[in-house]
Amino acid sequence: MNDTAKFVQGKLLRHIVVMSTTSAVGLMSIFFVDLLDMFFISLLGDPDLVAGIGIAGTLTFLVTSISIGTSIAAGALVSKSVGAKQVQKAREYAVNVLLIAALISIGSIAVVMLYLDQLIALMGAKGNVAASAREYLILVVPSSVFLALGLGASAVLRAVGDARGSMMSTLTGAVVNAVLDPIFIFALDLGVTGAAIASVFARVTIFIYAMNRVHSKHKLFTRPNWLNFRQDTGPILNIALPAMLTNAATPLANAYVMASLAVFGSGYVAGYAVIGRLIPVCFAFVFSLSGSVGPILGQNFGAGSWARVQRALSDAHLINIAFCVAMSILLLIGQNIIINLFKFDGQAADLIILFCNFIAISFIFNGMLFVSNAALNNLGSPRISSALNVGKASIGTVPFVLVGAHFWQAGGVLIGQAIGSVLFGVLGYAMVKVKVARMRKEHETAQLT
Repeated sequence: MNDTAKFVQGKLLRHIVVMSTTSAVGLMSIFFVDLLDMFFISLLGDPDLVAGIGIAGTLTFLVTSISIGTSIAAGALVSKSVGAKQVQKAREYAVNVLLIAALISIGSIAVVMLYLDQLIALMGAKGNVAASAREYLILVVPSSVFLALGLGASAVLRAVGDARGSMMSTLTGAVVNAVLDPIFIFALDLGVTGAAIASVFARVTIFIYAMNRVHSKHKLFTRPNWLNFRQDTGPILNIALPAMLTNAATPLANAYVMASLAVFGSGYVAGYAVIGRLIPVCFAFVFSLSGSVGPILGQNFGAGSWARVQRALSDAHLINIAFCVAMSILLLIGQNIIINLFKFDGQAADLIILFCNFIAISFIFNGMLFVSNAALNNLGSPRISSALNVGKASIGTVPFVLVGAHFWQAGGVLIGQAIGSVLFGVLGYAMVKVKVARMRKEHETAQLT
């Protein structure tokens, strides 16, 4: 591996744009295929199947979010080691964080499979909706261990500056999924089961590509050592556990929103299921900001370049605002295309219109929180990051959704959720700004003494 810390020199804006764009292409490809799954299933003409896939997606997102927590630890620790020119330590972290990712993923899979029916019921699914959700999840959830390792390896690639390799791992998986979807769903007439099988193949592809690139191109895998594993477990879990809690908070909040909408009718559930697939496709760039700016912050933190840390955060927030405004305008213009594409009317169409006209712009504040999370995770305060996200998922969601639903029914559920996002996005931004300024001052004071 080249031991040069790529992000401690050069233009930060360019680093952020390149890392985020390449990461977004990979993420968007995966989420686009999820949206394509939804579209193909909608062609079967049964709204219950669409609602079932939406509920299944919320649960798979929960399991995936837990895995992303370990990938955040990989990015933070490997990038910091690279920035400090500790190449052997970077190799040890790369191996040990993936071992921990596998163990945690297997544990979360076991829990979800054990309580699968109860979890589906908790989100308000009944009858055919519950049956289709179970049909999909029983195949996809066990494959999450491959996705966990693939995402962890992709995070290691980003940590060493290999944005293209990280992008290609997820892009290759998405292509496999897109090709296999119509074959399994329509040609083999497997329906929901076919969509699940295609997703499993895609996850295995991501795993193979990312692991192979980490090993063959960057030589970052070293033989596991029990003593090193024990020593590294503490630092890894110190970041991974709060990050897992952080990431799990979002799908749990979404599950609560889904259950709140189910009270008003399955049409709203179907509409929200599509919105849930639209958000990561349309805002993949914003999602990728947190994973991309993290290694940039980590390397400069490791090198003690505090002016660059502050500038990177400022540039990331400006990019987030510009992108969200542009995407919100596109959604406003294209809302009828979305409604017609999925042949929605009534409840589902009403929810899509509300989202495209008023809710989408609030994603600016989700982006602010994402960037703040990246900063906190990479600058040694993962617990604060976790507290922000748990707060957003609980006191920033439940009371606002309850009040919104009381006054504006189903539409009020989304309005309440958006208001909570605004409040916690601003709070996260303010906390990180204060923390970074204080850490810079402490660093400069230490250098003078």
